[in-house]
Amino acid sequence: MQYITENVFTILTVANILLSFIIVFRERKQTAQTWAWLLVLMFIPVVGFILYIFFGRGISKDKIFDLKMQGKIGMNVEIEEQRQALKRDLFPHPSTAQVNVKQLVYMLTVFEHSLYTSTNEIQLFIDGREKFDQLIEDIRHAKDHIHFEYYIYRDDTLGVGVRNALVDAAKRGVKVRVLLDAWGSTQVRKNFFQPLKEHGGVVAFFFPLFVPYINPRINYRNHRKIVVIDGEIGYTGGFNVGNEYLGLVKKFGYWRDNHLRIHGPAVYSLQNRFLMDWNSQHTQEVQYAKELFPPIQSNGKKAVQIVTSGPDSKFEQIKMTYLKMISMAKEEILIQTPYYIPDESIHEALKLALLSGVKVQMQIPNKPDHPLVYWATYSFAAELIEFGAIIETYENGFVHAKTMIIDGGIVSVGSANIDVRSFRLDFEVNAIIYDEAITQQVQQAFLEDSKKSQVLTKERYAQRGVVIKLKEGLGRLVSPLL
Repeated sequence: MQYITENVFTILTVANILLSFIIVFRERKQTAQTWAWLLVLMFIPVVGFILYIFFGRGISKDKIFDLKMQGKIGMNVEIEEQRQALKRDLFPHPSTAQVNVKQLVYMLTVFEHSLYTSTNEIQLFIDGREKFDQLIEDIRHAKDHIHFEYYIYRDDTLGVGVRNALVDAAKRGVKVRVLLDAWGSTQVRKNFFQPLKEHGGVVAFFFPLFVPYINPRINYRNHRKIVVIDGEIGYTGGFNVGNEYLGLVKKFGYWRDNHLRIHGPAVYSLQNRFLMDWNSQHTQEVQYAKELFPPIQSNGKKAVQIVTSGPDSKFEQIKMTYLKMISMAKEEILIQTPYYIPDESIHEALKLALLSGVKVQMQIPNKPDHPLVYWATYSFAAELIEFGAIIETYENGFVHAKTMIIDGGIVSVGSANIDVRSFRLDFEVNAIIYDEAITQQVQQAFLEDSKKSQVLTKERYAQRGVVIKLKEGLGRLVSPLL
């Protein structure tokens, strides 16, 4: 028996060493993340091995997306024309008096392949009830198709209401496709969408679980929120589908978020992203069809680029966008984020902005929805106070908005938090809006939130207890893995 035990221990030790070499030399993770996993493997060999299999393995874009399909489903011709025009400086740039956005537009178009559109109508929602009332109304008027993608979907009162609207649309002959993240929407009952399926709707789960809560790719989540209706109307932002997003869950109170309704050619980018996500799951794959990208009659004048990123991407597009926006700021950076667990580049960029005289004001929640994540956020945000940042904790409920406003001229609204998970592990989507009117509308909502927030001063931060300090320390230690 002792001989067998010794052999098993030897095998596990060798496996641990081999896995360590794989992590260091094959997967080429960020240095902090590499060291974090090496420590886990060294101190808890067997458990660490299992944790790595489920939470640490890299992911290959070639295994997720059929890259050949992009030319058939995307706007590659239009993007290539824009890229060539930008390189020859023949491309019009949005007029935002406060910010020179030429370099950002160039970066997103030439290197991120993001279609630039300038004739969009945009409606901002900061309240969940108003957002879902309008969404259900648009679903009721759908004629051809509804493409529906969310991270969290709950089969509660709101979930039932949205599902019933989708069922009614399917009964009218509208093609309904629903794509939900398997982890985020674990609580949806298996038969919940049966009425939709009975009328021709199709429901798929992104990275489906083998058994409940178990999946080797569980660490990679589709955090995007996208709805496309008839190829003309698009929704994206921070709200998921559940009662808490209406402020009906006592734990969180009022839920403060940002979401966009877009009518215009920027919807083509949302459509393209949905179709690629849908086809990646190989559930009744969708080919290019002209009704998916119809001509859009819009009277809008809002300039928008849609930026997406994920673990399948070669570069961290949304992080690069945030970094570029921070570097462009001359006067002011306003940030709302429920999670601030930055990598070194973002953290140093904000410090540099502060040292350069740029005002940085950040709002974070006053309560955790994920304990370790919250206390890491609290610690990293407080560190910026030493450099002159204004850090506020939102006291009117829970702030979930993912927003960055630069000099009152451009704004980013989307699904991506300012944390390592959103940059490297989750599939995200943000809208970059080059328009002073919309930017100031988002900024005004931010300032109203500021009235309902409490400033985190040096004195207040210093008064935190030993338990909170321990939570902060642990949160920061494991932050590369969160």
